[in-house]
Amino acid sequence: MNGAEVKGEASSVVVMELAYVCEWEKRPKGTHCPSVPLVCSWSCRNLVAFTTDLKNEDDDKDVSHMIHIIDTEHPWDVYSINSGHAEVISCLEWDQSGSRLLSADGDGQIKCWSMSDHLVNSWESVLCSSLDGDPIVALSWLHNGVKLALHVEMSGSTNFGEKFSRPGGALLTASESLCRLRGRVALADIAFTGGGNIVVAATDGSSSSPVQFYKVVVSVVSEKCRIDTELLPSLFLRCTTDPLRREKYPAVTHLKFLTRENSEQVLLCASHQSGSIVECWSLRKEGLPVNNIFQHRSPVVGEKQPTILKWRILTTTNDLERVSAVALPKLPISISNTDLKVASDTKFCPGLGLALAFHDGSIQILHRLSLHTMGVFYGSSSSSSGQRPGDESTIKRQRTGGPALHFKALQFSWTSLALAGVDNHGKLHMLRVSPSMGQVLEMNTTLRHLLFLLEYCMVTGYDWWDVLLHVQPTMVHNLVEKLHEEYMRQNQALQQVLATRILAWVKASLCKLSTATAARACDFHAKLLLIAISSTLKSLLRPHVLNTPDKSPGDRLTEICAKNTDTDIDKVMINLKTEEFVLDGPPLQSLQQLIQWVGDFVLYLLANLPNQGSMVRPGFGFMRDGASLGMLREMLVMIRIWGLLKPGCLPTFTATSDNQDSMQLLFRLLTKLWLCSRDDGPPQDADESLIDECCLLPSQLLVPSMDWLPVNDGVIVKLQGKHPLRLQFGKASSLPGAGSTTPLEVFTRSPGSQKMDNLRCVHMGVCPTEESKACTRCGCVTMLRSPNKTNAMKQWEQRWIKNCLCGGLWRRIPPTLT
Repeated sequence: MNGAEVKGEASSVVVMELAYVCEWEKRPKGTHCPSVPLVCSWSCRNLVAFTTDLKNEDDDKDVSHMIHIIDTEHPWDVYSINSGHAEVISCLEWDQSGSRLLSADGDGQIKCWSMSDHLVNSWESVLCSSLDGDPIVALSWLHNGVKLALHVEMSGSTNFGEKFSRPGGALLTASESLCRLRGRVALADIAFTGGGNIVVAATDGSSSSPVQFYKVVVSVVSEKCRIDTELLPSLFLRCTTDPLRREKYPAVTHLKFLTRENSEQVLLCASHQSGSIVECWSLRKEGLPVNNIFQHRSPVVGEKQPTILKWRILTTTNDLERVSAVALPKLPISISNTDLKVASDTKFCPGLGLALAFHDGSIQILHRLSLHTMGVFYGSSSSSSGQRPGDESTIKRQRTGGPALHFKALQFSWTSLALAGVDNHGKLHMLRVSPSMGQVLEMNTTLRHLLFLLEYCMVTGYDWWDVLLHVQPTMVHNLVEKLHEEYMRQNQALQQVLATRILAWVKASLCKLSTATAARACDFHAKLLLIAISSTLKSLLRPHVLNTPDKSPGDRLTEICAKNTDTDIDKVMINLKTEEFVLDGPPLQSLQQLIQWVGDFVLYLLANLPNQGSMVRPGFGFMRDGASLGMLREMLVMIRIWGLLKPGCLPTFTATSDNQDSMQLLFRLLTKLWLCSRDDGPPQDADESLIDECCLLPSQLLVPSMDWLPVNDGVIVKLQGKHPLRLQFGKASSLPGAGSTTPLEVFTRSPGSQKMDNLRCVHMGVCPTEESKACTRCGCVTMLRSPNKTNAMKQWEQRWIKNCLCGGLWRRIPPTLT
């Protein structure tokens, strides 16, 4: 199942391998029927939508057209929708944000689906439209105008702006025919021009008919949507002009623009019962020849030769097996001559290949311009034969046997490093695609390629789950360090924009892939929570008088705490305007669980300072992080002042002595540790006296067990090995263990342990009765409904309605898993 090779001078190398396959426990009726088209679509947030059709056992005419939505990290948690479409669903299309989905059918019905309560496994239809009786063969969201080109030649640049360049209310609906004469449209595709116009390609399905192109201009006039269309040059397939192939390929089975931002290159596939041929065409501007009568006329100054647009064939394939599905790359790689040369020299292949699936179960990746083969995947039947996937005998057995398992729908991920396919039995397959198409690279070059794509995801905000598929545990440390170096080279404004993404989105998810760096993932998650709590608590401060200087109370607090190095918390307090800290009781009391987390966190860090030796433990990353330690010190001062106003908001510590001032003790030790790691001097190791005092802490205060990181039950950590996972929709228990890797203690939870609401910082009990939701990326769990009634806590919760602390999407936890 995981075999692939490239034929050439080099030995066989793996280009594509199966990462996992998710199947139905009982195959839905109708999903195996070859006549039923399947549709698959992959969003930039790594959500995959696909369709199946379910037949009623008592009535074959009663068919339910289903839409299934999964996130790639939890593929078994499928959300199935009875779409309500009366005919077979012909199109699925995600919007640019990956949060809304369009579906259309053969009766002209169009539906828009949106997340319910911002949960990836809860969807509802929010809008319907209809073109009664007109089958929908293609549809697209309007382009948002932002195109981020990826320049391979600038991959070594230190400036993100050079690597990834950007070219410079109420819902309105309208419909318009592409041309005045009605005609059959069997296939169509949609692309966008740099000027904001839409280009539609359409064919009636016959290879002897022309492929028509139309320019569509959408405008708003007098608050109404207006659509104008214009006929563009058409083309005839090359195979129809070849005397040997004129009758061989009667039907056009696939029509695709190479990228949706490039309307000047189109891919066409013509087929017969047992074979196909693929052609790639390009629209070019050519000079119009002038009649001889006008050749000797004196040219007018400034006059240019007239030009016309004309389709020219770029390349064509030889005769192929019959194509069952086509996938085009979504990565907008620049195809300038310089970029292509650098990509070829460095063997950087993402975005350069398109995938063809065949009826024999195989997949080929072809170069998007030359159409030469870059890699082959031979499907599941070859791996069970016990022979090398490329053996001729294996291929012959596939061809002569019964109907082979083959892909009916195929989609590239947004960095082109993974393929999602739905086969004719309704199973979902996830395949890794090698960034170098299997070519052997030096480790530094491999790291540079992965780093380049991680930077692209960080700048665009796209999910990078598919990049992690290719990160081995030994690469993690170097990738994190190099990513941090590149980030620090950016200007200050861009660093602020990307601060959260690099911390949680990329660094934390990378560190989870290796047991050697797993503790750092804990620290990154804790730092995110720390920053969020600090900004929330500081936002409660109000200036005593309206006409105040430029600095806010929070800024003044930071400045005073940075200058005052006293280890006595009460002496630091004296320099602050305590009237700025005066708040009503309810807000403080409602935020007590966040304040408690800060106190527990400081205690945990200090108590574990003596244990930070050869083994890197959770919290190690904070020991020399002067900025984070300073932030904790500021919050202890705030909490001390608030405790004088409302003692009930103070964190609770279990002390062995009744006269122990816990806050004073923690502040003194924290300040000593902070002084060793301040930004204005070289970092120093903690002195022996501080370590001795921290050794005594567990005998003075009860050290809490911290839930550093939510338990993530996703598949990405399980995919480090080369053996594909077999999963079942609806059955999380079918997921195998972590294999040979031993998880860190902090990632494991005993069955009888307390469940934690990781955002509200409260315990939910061993068997929570409240409905919960979990992050698809980090596994963070929080209650679905708010138990709080105070505005302060509601404001905290509203920050995480759409996304988790780490930026991941939410999914409802099924009751059986809760």
